Amino acid sequence: MNKRPLLVTAAALALAVMLSGCYESPDARFFEAGEYRGADDPLLVMLEDPEFREELNRRFDGQRDR
Repeated sequence: MNKRPLLVTAAALALAVMLSGCYESPDARFFEAGEYRGADDPLLVMLEDPEFREELNRRFDGQRDR
């Protein structure tokens, strides 16, 4: 039995698997740090409500690190 075709097939398969990890999607987006440029976030609208802000402050009081 000739093992060479099996070795070549295994090597080609291993190479294909290794190279598939190097793929990078061309539609990647890069943003500046701290800038949100995505779709509208409904939670940001909720933060404008003073009652909601006060409730969050009350819930997180004592849990902040500073």
